[in-house]
Amino acid sequence: MKIERLEKSKDKKRGKKGKGHRRKRKGDRDSDSESLDEDEFGRTTSAKAFAQMTSPRSVKLSDLGGIEDSLKDIKELILCPLMHPELYAWLGVDPPRGVLLHGPPGCGKTTLAHAIAQEAKVPFFSIAATEIVSGMSGESEAKIRELFQSAAAHAPSLIFIDEIDAIVPKRESAQREMERRIVAQLLASMDDLQSTIDGTDEVDRLARCRRHVTVIGATNRPDGMDAALRRAGRFDREIMLGIPDEAARERILRVQATKLRLNGDLDLREIAKKTPGYVGADLSALAKEAAASAVTRIFKKLEDEERASADVTMDEGVAPALGGDTRLATGRLADPRPLTEDELEDLAITMEDFSLALTRVQPSAQREGFTTTPNVTWDDVGSLTEIREELKFSIAEPIAHPERFQAMGLNISTGVLLYGPPGCGKTLVAKATANEAMANFISIKGPELLNKYVGESERAVRTLFQRARSASPCVLFFDEMDSLAPRRGSGGDNTSAERVVNQLLTEMDGLEARNATFLIAATNRPDMIDPAMLRPGRLDKLLYVPLPPPDGRVAILKTLTRRTPIAPDVRVDQIALGRSCEGFSGADLAALVREACVAALKSMTLESTPTVTTKHFEEAFTKVQPSVSKSDHARYDELRRKLRRERGTINSARRSSSAENLAVEPASNKRVRPGDDDDRDDRDAPELATS
Repeated sequence: MKIERLEKSKDKKRGKKGKGHRRKRKGDRDSDSESLDEDEFGRTTSAKAFAQMTSPRSVKLSDLGGIEDSLKDIKELILCPLMHPELYAWLGVDPPRGVLLHGPPGCGKTTLAHAIAQEAKVPFFSIAATEIVSGMSGESEAKIRELFQSAAAHAPSLIFIDEIDAIVPKRESAQREMERRIVAQLLASMDDLQSTIDGTDEVDRLARCRRHVTVIGATNRPDGMDAALRRAGRFDREIMLGIPDEAARERILRVQATKLRLNGDLDLREIAKKTPGYVGADLSALAKEAAASAVTRIFKKLEDEERASADVTMDEGVAPALGGDTRLATGRLADPRPLTEDELEDLAITMEDFSLALTRVQPSAQREGFTTTPNVTWDDVGSLTEIREELKFSIAEPIAHPERFQAMGLNISTGVLLYGPPGCGKTLVAKATANEAMANFISIKGPELLNKYVGESERAVRTLFQRARSASPCVLFFDEMDSLAPRRGSGGDNTSAERVVNQLLTEMDGLEARNATFLIAATNRPDMIDPAMLRPGRLDKLLYVPLPPPDGRVAILKTLTRRTPIAPDVRVDQIALGRSCEGFSGADLAALVREACVAALKSMTLESTPTVTTKHFEEAFTKVQPSVSKSDHARYDELRRKLRRERGTINSARRSSSAENLAVEPASNKRVRPGDDDDRDDRDAPELATS
């Protein structure tokens, strides 16, 4: 009987369901895929809920700092047409319809759009671009039409589409047909907003101009958008919100400081100088981290007071509770009562809190893995005092005191070429310079920018300089520069390398200025670098890093053995000045210390501690030999004199003489050896260069 009742109830349910389906088929709609919630205009509930007005955030333009350069365009393109459309009606032109905000993530595009809506006090339609995408065919286009129809019905109004690049890719490279349809529908909807004001009636002209709708798009990938959207009449104006410089960061910090409880000795200019590459979101996170440090400090103070009172109680004879407390919330933190004004009296954010927050907050540019601040200091570099002074006034001083160089009318962005024998510390010097200047550091190994596909190497160079400008002040270090920028016109299938050289030359002193972007290149073959790289304005300072002299070897060896346990009878200066160390480079001395430490570990017993003795250094000398021979050292000295005299045209004599010999070879039938020109006297080089 129970089974029969269950079957009857199921039959009733099936009958109701089938009856409902029959009623649906009897309706006006013929398609089963359409929803019953559609109104008489064919709009679904999801589309109607999608095109609803939203309330902007409670933020004003005065709460934003570092965008003073963009405020003029914002007032001209957005606020004036929305609040006073009669000006454009009087002139007889259409006001601007679309504005594209673009820039790196965290620079304030979304916040700026909400501040504009709060300032204009008009209906605000804010959507994310992914909300438009729907799984049903035609639903995405219906959502766009509904959005623009609702905005036009509530005109004057403001439409904000965040991350617009997600729905408007280039149509020629779109993967699906739906993406092309969305782009076409958005183009048509923006064109429909244009009003014709050719009528002679002033009242009618003003009424049509009051139906103004402004569309704001935000993206950090403007190059990925379809080009038709970026023409006049659609997103015809673009406002760039870049990474703020030092002055803009100070203004952002001053705006944020108005909301914080700060201590009086806080130096915002010093904080702005220590935050290269930080965007507005990073500076906001820095303030939050400093506040968290202040909160931790106040609870620690309260716990110390409670511990002091507990010690007094113990002195009076009351025994404390046994066993350690392993809970996270203890003391005043575990007490749910709010802190009193007396307890909060000393709570304020200090400079120490910001200094601690700087070690915890990582800017957006460094999170992508492109920039970092090296931890190598000049204490880790022995000798090379002349190189240090040159680099200090070329890079460190322009970053620390740019106003001095600007007062002299000097361009603070310079390039330095470090050349010399391998192992002399060129890379170490570049890292120490970036650390002293408190600048971001991007290290590029020469071949890593090269790509087998046409155009990809040039794109990598453009992206590299763009990121360096965004994270300024920044030091770009090109290691093995001769592999990245070889001589052009040397023959052979070298067209890809020549394109990379051309792109490098364009980025170094092209149309876009290098804003506090410094170049340091290192090579041990400066004669292979293209001469155009070495002219003034690019790599204009040539610094020779030689093998260390005897006193330099003493300084390097003392630096390398700072943390090494050495026996008291070992004289490091005598080892460095000895005949066995002649011709050693910095890398050779580091290998010597390493081998001596390994020998000490081998002779160590279980009871004794490892100590490096003179015997271990003598054993290390049998395994380490100078990496630069005397002939190579003499050749580098000769190369240094030639490079100073000829300024980057060191091989022009060889090319011209070889061309002349090849020209007369059929007549004289004389074979030219490759080494014939190497033994020429240096006095002939300028004459051959001019010939």
